[in-house]
Amino acid sequence: MSSAAEAIRAQAARATPGTLLTGLIGAGIGPSLSPPLHEAEARRLGLELVYARFDLDDHDVPAAAVGPMLAAAREAGYRGLNITHPCKQVVLGHLDELSPDAAALAAVNTVVFEDGRAVGHNTDWSGFARGLRTGLPGVDLGAVVVLGAGGAGAAVAHGLLTAGAGRVHVFDLDTARAEELAGALAGRFGAGRAAAGRDLDAAVGTADGLVHATPTGMAAHPGLPLPAGLLRPDLWVAEVVYRPLDTELVRTARALGARVLDGGRMAVFQAAEAFGLFTGAEPDSARMLDHFAALTTSPERQPADALD
Repeated sequence: MSSAAEAIRAQAARATPGTLLTGLIGAGIGPSLSPPLHEAEARRLGLELVYARFDLDDHDVPAAAVGPMLAAAREAGYRGLNITHPCKQVVLGHLDELSPDAAALAAVNTVVFEDGRAVGHNTDWSGFARGLRTGLPGVDLGAVVVLGAGGAGAAVAHGLLTAGAGRVHVFDLDTARAEELAGALAGRFGAGRAAAGRDLDAAVGTADGLVHATPTGMAAHPGLPLPAGLLRPDLWVAEVVYRPLDTELVRTARALGARVLDGGRMAVFQAAEAFGLFTGAEPDSARMLDHFAALTTSPERQPADALD
């Protein structure tokens, strides 16, 4: 784990004095678009900011390495770090404080260092909710199926219920994890608002919408997260994976005529909110969306995958 922490310190040693030091910790994050999104917005606002990737895979370390890495960042004067798979829940034990949303979700994707304290936030849920509101306006939220009960699944389920979803059905290969998440959601939003799914065919067959929140669809995890035959034109579909933007799920649902939301808006809106937490400045979300679109259509950026 020392090599990963050393990478944090080395980045700080290379930085110009006064530079805001930020970055991303996770596994398989080489294709992430967070660095160019944050750094370009900082330049447009006249800020000196460095956003570095710290990939667990590059150092052959487990998710538990996030603890020593956070400690190194705090000591080196970082302003904050984004946290992604597989560390969003592991990181909880290494923080001094949680925002109310992060505490409710038991998942953190943004850590800010304030007065020597490491404070965890969650901008995934609000980024998803804003993306859904602007990307699929007016969709029926009566019954929604969420695939995945990890950090991303917890965030989107929370976002859906905050947005007024009537009932969320959570599915995960780990049924105990799905039950735990559903129980936590029901505790916050009320009995009957969330349940661990048992019969995927039946749940999707009566659902108004489907949100996919697992790594399936990325280059390293190709394919569909559910049988294509369960999709239909009147079922709206939202994706969390954004590299590639057109996952097999997005392409299949779109070909059927369904309303589809790719993972781009969530990626941008969660990044914009994290940027504000890191810098104290107000980012231009529309400008970041335009920059994201340019990055994802640039030939030199293809192919790649990410689930930040």
